[in-house]
Amino acid sequence: MSSFKNAIPRRAHKERSQPHSRRKFGLLEKHKDYVLRAQAFHKKEEALRKLKEKAAFKNPDEFYFKMIKTRTEDGVHVPESEANKYSPEELMVMKTQDIGYILQKIQSEKKKIEKLSSSLHSLDNRPPSKHIYYAEDRSDLIVGFYVIYNISIGSIVFHSGCLIACSLCRKMASSYRELEDRKNRLQGLEKLYMDMALQKELQQKKGRKRKLRDDEKVCPTSKRVYKWFSERKR
Repeated sequence: MSSFKNAIPRRAHKERSQPHSRRKFGLLEKHKDYVLRAQAFHKKEEALRKLKEKAAFKNPDEFYFKMIKTRTEDGVHVPESEANKYSPEELMVMKTQDIGYILQKIQSEKKKIEKLSSSLHSLDNRPPSKHIYYAEDRSDLIVGFYVIYNISIGSIVFHSGCLIACSLCRKMASSYRELEDRKNRLQGLEKLYMDMALQKELQQKKGRKRKLRDDEKVCPTSKRVYKWFSERKR
């Protein structure tokens, strides 16, 4: 029935256009255009009402320092610069606190990795081991597989030869993925800690220094290496 109704030709209704005598006023405003314009108007009206109410109840003796510290450009307030807000000593204390937090997260990640590795019976300094697991429920079995896992590779390889439970297999795969993610996170934290420690040393250590070129480094590395010039001590 619906297909038959669509087959009947119907009149195409067009939107009413602007009369010729009012073409100079542009396009004819539709109802949806009026709704948007009315919402914008009432929003501005409400904002002005709140500002007038706030100004009416304002305390004439009110004072705060931004009244004399800020400036205006074309009637718009310009916020004061934050460049010299903290002294060098305060900045050094904040950077030291950041380094301490990063070091705490590194120690926490190392403990979690060690705990997870011990639960998987697969430490880095041990050769890859083979484990065979048997399940009591036949519906939760995969026939002809056993697992060889290696913590250094972080992967699971299946070979034929025994029975392994699906739930145990999924749990082991999830544990290895979590272990690999935590190792990557630990590497990122250690790199960030070394960069922050280098910046702190460059700020605290006095004397002339220069950055070594790649051919001057004893151990080739992509990291920045600085050398301080020797100074005569009194």
